[in-house]
Amino acid sequence: MRSRNQCWTLLAVVMVVAAFTAVTSANRTDPRPADDPGLYNVKTFGAKADGKTIDTPAINKAIDAAAAAGGGTVFFPAGNYLSVSIHLKSNIALYLDQGATIVAANTSSDAKYDPPEPNEWDKYQDFGHSHWRNSLIWGENLTNVSILGPGMIWGKGLVRSGTQSRTQQQNDALNAARAGEPKTPFGYPNPRDAVEPGWGNKSISLKLCRNVIIRDITILHGGHFAILATGVDNLTIDNLKIDTNRDGIDVDACKNVRISNCTVNSPFDDGICPKSSFALGYARATENVTITNCQVSGYDEGSLLDGTYKRAFNNQNGTFSPTGRIKFGTESNGGFKNITISNCVFEYCRGLALETVDGGLLEDVTISNITMRDISNSPIFLRLGSRVRGPQGTPIGALRRVNIDNVIVYNAQPRYASLISGIPGHDIEDLRLSNIRVYYQGGGTKEQAALEPPEKENDYPEPTMFGQIPAYGFFIRHVRGLEMSDVAVTYLKDDARPAFILSDAKVVDLRNIKARHGQGLPSFILKDVEDFLLQQSQPLPDTKLATVKRHQF
Repeated sequence: MRSRNQCWTLLAVVMVVAAFTAVTSANRTDPRPADDPGLYNVKTFGAKADGKTIDTPAINKAIDAAAAAGGGTVFFPAGNYLSVSIHLKSNIALYLDQGATIVAANTSSDAKYDPPEPNEWDKYQDFGHSHWRNSLIWGENLTNVSILGPGMIWGKGLVRSGTQSRTQQQNDALNAARAGEPKTPFGYPNPRDAVEPGWGNKSISLKLCRNVIIRDITILHGGHFAILATGVDNLTIDNLKIDTNRDGIDVDACKNVRISNCTVNSPFDDGICPKSSFALGYARATENVTITNCQVSGYDEGSLLDGTYKRAFNNQNGTFSPTGRIKFGTESNGGFKNITISNCVFEYCRGLALETVDGGLLEDVTISNITMRDISNSPIFLRLGSRVRGPQGTPIGALRRVNIDNVIVYNAQPRYASLISGIPGHDIEDLRLSNIRVYYQGGGTKEQAALEPPEKENDYPEPTMFGQIPAYGFFIRHVRGLEMSDVAVTYLKDDARPAFILSDAKVVDLRNIKARHGQGLPSFILKDVEDFLLQQSQPLPDTKLATVKRHQF
């Protein structure tokens, strides 16, 4: 028998637990209660979730009903929802419950994706960036949209390019048609990416939307883009797992963007990729962006989600170089400004790339607290170029005011070094690098040390464009206003190249630089350098040079 005091104590505990449960239920984002009037269960509208029936009509009916009521949550209970194009609307949340998967259907006579809409500006960027409606989930000119929940989007039937949905004869005909188009100095998109009507090539595609949240979902095999957001403002992407066959997250001409706590595995293309194309018909900057607490990688597709983290494709292929990185560009008409990247991990992928080659300004960028391991090309790649793929008269852009701090890199590919390169007459300006440690694989030869990389001013920007690099640590060219402090480079096996080569560099201030080098080899080679200062970099002597044509030490 309990005493009266014990009974009162037990009752108090029960009341506290009940109150806590009520508060927790009120605050949770799970919209499952069946009596919620704002909940639109897709099964109520006829979805079978059997992985065989095309559930697109039922899903779109549920979205239409929620929109007609002023908004609500379209709920996907556990099951496999085979679908083609799903049409988002304003004031709608899609919620994928645990065990719910939206499966992109294979194109057939009974299942076709919305056709790619006409775009008179499509010659200024690749096909995937020029169209939005040929997608599994798409929305245009919307406000207040969310895609939430622990469920999955599986782009099973999506294609990553045109080659998967055309015969070789069709591809040859398309290439021939492209070859017959009027020539311009700006070039045309790669015809391999053009997808004919009926096929889908993106998992989630948004154009000119505001107030968008994508949170907690998983995307497998996302097609050309797992997420493509163009002209989307106030965009939050949080806690996603993406394991895909091409680009992970592309934010193009977007403003006020927060990408956080995401893991993106994309062995065949870029992981997280700010861009600023001409797809909207005008140049619009990608600005006010934070990317934080994210991981990018290039493991075999699918092996992130199953936890095996395989690298078998590279071992079998021999020539494959995984991508999976964070990259600004390549499309860069509108430029990039006011962007921070922090607390991110790169593994078995390419390095950090900041590129502006289509006339845009890339400026006011801060990058900090980055770790990289097993990097397949340049750990740090900054490129100002003059591809200028855009309307006639597009000027050369600028790359300036970039800070990169607190970076550690281990086991970087030896051929390419870290590359910082403008073009003649157009310098990269006001660049600060600090607290950086890079461990390269090494093994460079004297023959490589004698190479002179070409300028390639008009080429597609990629570290491989210059061929093998004559420095093992940093190759820096066409730069004005460079500060480097507390930077150390070394190698895991002997390398016959110098650590640093600076060419056409002005106003260079280096402090506490450590560079391993072989016996009788220089640490630095300077070519056409003005206003050079090196301090506190033992065993190298403090060096101050006003102008030097060629010097090494």
